[in-house]
Amino acid sequence: MKLFWTPKTRSSRAVWLLEELGIDYDLESVDIRSDGREDSAEFRAASPMGKVPALVDGEVQMAESAAICLYLADRYGAGNLAPAIDDAARGWFLYWLMFTPAVIEPAMSEKYSKTEPHRGRNGWGDFDSMIATFESGLEGKTWILGDKFTAADVMLGSSVVFLRMFGMLPDSPLLEAYAERCLARPAYQKAMSLES
Repeated sequence: MKLFWTPKTRSSRAVWLLEELGIDYDLESVDIRSDGREDSAEFRAASPMGKVPALVDGEVQMAESAAICLYLADRYGAGNLAPAIDDAARGWFLYWLMFTPAVIEPAMSEKYSKTEPHRGRNGWGDFDSMIATFESGLEGKTWILGDKFTAADVMLGSSVVFLRMFGMLPDSPLLEAYAERCLARPAYQKAMSLES
């Protein structure tokens, strides 16, 4: 298995999940910040847009962090990092796994660029409703599905850490505590140690 990655990008999510799974993988660095870079054919086959992360696992080739996390959790951590397909928790797992690319990231981008929010037009609502929904989902829980850490927490945890890093996390003891729990996970710490 090979993960194409770049430090300090969404690639960290895939590395974190691979570390949670404890499976062997190789990292291949892609300098996405270089204007004149020449990507390998293998990377381009896995990531037609030339974005990281991208994964090659045997005949499987794919890109996009949420898709990679879902694939890895289902293939290598089903019942552990992903509820089984016939588990009732699967619906909420999928909702929260996709909350990062579908809601958090667009809301962050809108807020960062100071674009006027338009809840009726934008599927992600707006930044404030995203935060309120995130907090509501965590209320009374250790992890987003309850007491069990899943791949959805990798996606959400990386997002709350990004929000903090960019000074965008509002005063939220609930989200701060969640961020601290994520930062304390050995797999997260191992993934971050590869970034320096």
